[in-house]
Amino acid sequence: MYQEIAVIDDKEEMINQLKNIFQLEKDYIFRNIPSNNLEETLKDIPDLIIINEDGINMDILDLCDYIRNYSENRISPIMVISSNIDRNHRIDIFKKNVEYFIKAPIDDEYIYYTIRNMIRLMSSNRKVSPLTGLPGNLQIQVELTKKLLKKEKFAILYFDLDNFKEYNDTYGFLKGDEVIKFTAKVISKVMHEYKLEDSFIGHIGGDDFVGIISDVNYDKLCQDIITLFDHNIKDYFNEEDIERGYLEVANRKGIIEQVPLTAISIGVVRVSPGEYKNPLEIGEIGAQVKHLAKTQTGSAYVINRRKN
Repeated sequence: MYQEIAVIDDKEEMINQLKNIFQLEKDYIFRNIPSNNLEETLKDIPDLIIINEDGINMDILDLCDYIRNYSENRISPIMVISSNIDRNHRIDIFKKNVEYFIKAPIDDEYIYYTIRNMIRLMSSNRKVSPLTGLPGNLQIQVELTKKLLKKEKFAILYFDLDNFKEYNDTYGFLKGDEVIKFTAKVISKVMHEYKLEDSFIGHIGGDDFVGIISDVNYDKLCQDIITLFDHNIKDYFNEEDIERGYLEVANRKGIIEQVPLTAISIGVVRVSPGEYKNPLEIGEIGAQVKHLAKTQTGSAYVINRRKN
């Protein structure tokens, strides 16, 4: 997989040096970008942005602000290379959410391993959820694709929390994050208890999770997850809400509504060899069965028992 590195420099000395350092690394692509022509580069979302402060004709802090405030791309890590090593200057740069600072002139071996390690770290971080530590979307898609190509028989479970937005509105996002981590632990614990060597648990994002498992008793698995979830979710509510059995939340018109306590919905899609062509087709059926589960009161699950 190619690693695209944008080098912001109004000259070409820096990029020529970097290309020479990485001449044996065919997976690294360096592109020289003048400081007055950044928009298209930021839209491409490079894997790493390197700024040669000594080689640009604009203020480094303004440039970092521009990059971090650019709506199309706020996620690429930034490395600044500069001969200005004044402590206050470096601190000001770091305040702009710059990840790394290297003193110029650069040492070839030092910057080689620094760039390689930064790319490796970013690549690893993008594959897992920082909140739950579970694999993210990329690995979920890879796992599904592998099973489809191998024509395996398996099932994918789609998990979603009911009334989670209302919980966040009432208790705050920090408590909401605790509920997300709790949900991940419940799913992981129950699935691991089945001792399935090829089981996979992923965190799509927010309150959405997936589980990929081989052929088991899906009814019992879902029931076990719901039982453990419902028994312990009350620990995240205060006594008043537990006693009432619902949250009191103001809607958009300011009218107080009674919203049931947070529950878990599970949609299960059974996959036979050759039944689906790609993960997108499975996802469409998964969305349907999960929606059916969410229409029921409290925690519930629905299994797609029809052939596609």
